[in-house]
Amino acid sequence: MKIEDIIKSNSPIALEKKTLLNIMYCHNSIGEKFNEVLKPFDLSVEQFNVLRILRGKNGKSANMCDIQERMIAKTSNTTRLVDKLLLKDLVTREICPNNRRKMEITITQKGLDTLKELDPLVINHEKSFTKNLTTSELETLNELLEKFRTI
Repeated sequence: MKIEDIIKSNSPIALEKKTLLNIMYCHNSIGEKFNEVLKPFDLSVEQFNVLRILRGKNGKSANMCDIQERMIAKTSNTTRLVDKLLLKDLVTREICPNNRRKMEITITQKGLDTLKELDPLVINHEKSFTKNLTTSELETLNELLEKFRTI
């Protein structure tokens, strides 16, 4: 369906605006469906992102700065996200022995188990949005989005 039909526009839309509207609409659609995947696990997209970052550390801890710089949504309040994950026993937080102002965050076994359960659901979510595109189209789309993102 064309973006003009979705927003019920009766007049022509400039190509630049149409492009941005399409990207924004896709972003919202992907986010809404992803929230549905995460809802049974009582996780937000940002909390999921923190868990994925910590899993990628392979058992090593990460400090708040490490997590923040790897976040997809850079505006996220990392401290608040970690606090919520602590309450769910998905992460641990300890004071760094070398620098008492620094906190070390580690994913727990429960956090790893949660991600392991989520992995196939996330893969299905991703495939549901990309199934209509060929590998070549996906590669081209990624190239274009990376080019588009470079302001």
